[in-house]
Amino acid sequence: MPFGVFMALFVVFPLFLVLYFAFTTVEGNLTFDNWTTVFADGQNWKVIGTTFIIAGITTVICLLIAYPIAYLLANKKYNKNVILVYIFLLPMWINFVIRTIGLKALVNGLTSAVLGYDITATHPIIAIIIGMVYDYLPFAILPLYNQMLKMDKNQIEAAADLGANPFQVFVKTIIPMTIPGIISACMMTFMPTMSSFVIANKMSENTTQIIGSLIQFWFGDSASDASKHVGSVLSLIMLMIIGLSLIAEKAINKKNEETLQRKVGVW
Repeated sequence: MPFGVFMALFVVFPLFLVLYFAFTTVEGNLTFDNWTTVFADGQNWKVIGTTFIIAGITTVICLLIAYPIAYLLANKKYNKNVILVYIFLLPMWINFVIRTIGLKALVNGLTSAVLGYDITATHPIIAIIIGMVYDYLPFAILPLYNQMLKMDKNQIEAAADLGANPFQVFVKTIIPMTIPGIISACMMTFMPTMSSFVIANKMSENTTQIIGSLIQFWFGDSASDASKHVGSVLSLIMLMIIGLSLIAEKAINKKNEETLQRKVGVW
């Protein structure tokens, strides 16, 4: 019962309001003009494209950094007391706004000393990606680490004993066993990157917008009477993107499970 009340008040009702405002005018009449306003503006398409680029690059970089780190953390030889795991997760205990402000000062200080300019003002998209990677890297490490703890070490040893070189062991044995963790890491990085506007605003000096920044503008800074209606449309677009991502994740996981079951059946 408490869970049902919570879901009704903080999930269902807010979603209903977003749907209502997305398809109504200021007077409360049914309309599709809000959607026309969003899709007819080329700037919105540019923001959506920029968001996908930033989210995609951030996800790839986080995965490339997190995978070897998670592998080392899951290896008892290098991480006997699990202390290293807590070292990587400790930054998550600090408010991400404080972390972002500190990172901005650090990055600008380094680039000013080495390159002679502040990267947040000169290359805002690069600065945003740095901020996103820094803030969401632990979210990529954790699912990969948990998945690697479940790996069957006997399969890895068997592959090596049967003549596979380290690269073949990695590609044909380790990666297939960690696909669920890879998918989870991608989703845990991609989805929050799509909606995070504080990091984008802070790291770009408010010069680069992503979908989250655009929604925040229409709901917070815009003085228009129809602002919340346009903001609701953008919110639904972002929800649909995230929903499609979740559907794709489930499809990939299901296919991977079926593949593993066929392999187990063969053995």
